[in-house]
Amino acid sequence: MGIGQGALEGLGVNPAFWAGKRVFLTGHTGFKGSWLSLWLQSLGAEVTGFALAPPTTPNLFTEARLEQGMQSVLGDIRDLGAVQSALQTARPEIVIHMAAQPLVRLSYEDPVTTYATNVMGTVHLLEAIRQTPGVKAVVNVTTDKCYENREWVWGYRENEPMGGFDPYSNSKGCAELVSSAYRNSFFHPDAYARHGVALATARAGNVIGGGDWARDRLIPDMVQAFEQGKPVQIRNPGAIRPWQHVLEPLRGYMTLAECLFEQGPAFAEGWNFGPMPHDEQPVGWIVQNLAQLWGEGATWTIDKGPRPHEANHLRLDISKAQTLLGWQPALGLSQALEKVVSWYKDRATGQDVRELTLKQIQSYQNTLPHTR
Repeated sequence: MGIGQGALEGLGVNPAFWAGKRVFLTGHTGFKGSWLSLWLQSLGAEVTGFALAPPTTPNLFTEARLEQGMQSVLGDIRDLGAVQSALQTARPEIVIHMAAQPLVRLSYEDPVTTYATNVMGTVHLLEAIRQTPGVKAVVNVTTDKCYENREWVWGYRENEPMGGFDPYSNSKGCAELVSSAYRNSFFHPDAYARHGVALATARAGNVIGGGDWARDRLIPDMVQAFEQGKPVQIRNPGAIRPWQHVLEPLRGYMTLAECLFEQGPAFAEGWNFGPMPHDEQPVGWIVQNLAQLWGEGATWTIDKGPRPHEANHLRLDISKAQTLLGWQPALGLSQALEKVVSWYKDRATGQDVRELTLKQIQSYQNTLPHTR
């Protein structure tokens, strides 16, 4: 693989690249999808979203009025015909696949829907792309949990085996294998001149940020408890995760999409996007520091009830993205927590959610060493 010249020009997102680009984004009504929708809108991209209705109440998609700046299509990724119709109508140049059943604990309760969404949903999208001329770059977002977890103390690299203990993690490992099979069978780099599609996968760590109200996630559980003046119950304070602010991997996906679009199959493979090693902290560290930032007597207790299996150690090696994409984290974990607390407290005072979210996006862009 050659090093991408465009990627090495800087660590920021290129506004000139995204202006006017036709982007098809699945999962746009979710937490990460809403942040990415707003960022792409602010850059002047023509965004079509395809997803189910927002999964929680409240939710960032509705509160930030995201539908006003994009074409929002409500549909089910499990419906091949609906996916094909939406994709062919949008005629995108870039596809970013984020639609998923994203929760480990829910996957134990409903494994069939988890596999149908995360595995066959990926098949449906890639099959629809085969039937839609003009698509050049595809980023399939999976997860850091797609790897066969061996409780190592070092980070997983992109060439490690896929696996997954629970249905969610395993389904994302399967989605990685589906992407690999479609790349080898239909979007092979050696035949790029014929099909013109560059397909990559992106594996990010545990994302945090304002506007997340999903159940059984650490930050939403904490915010809900703190806002109600109650102690938050923590399941596994010793579990280590690759925490990062939501804007960090989103910048990685956008950087990767730019490279795929401009340089094709040289970047058509798997990529990790995670924090620096010193920010891979245990849950207890997150809880203590967020409670301190929140103030107002925020406290926590240990949930000693029964719980399904979850990994204790999970780290990502991001050397490849740093070296070949020119991407690396711009925020430390303490800064990320400050942004989280600021977002929720600003919302609580009645600030406009769209404006405060755009403000955090712009502030983040300004912290980058170079914006191309």
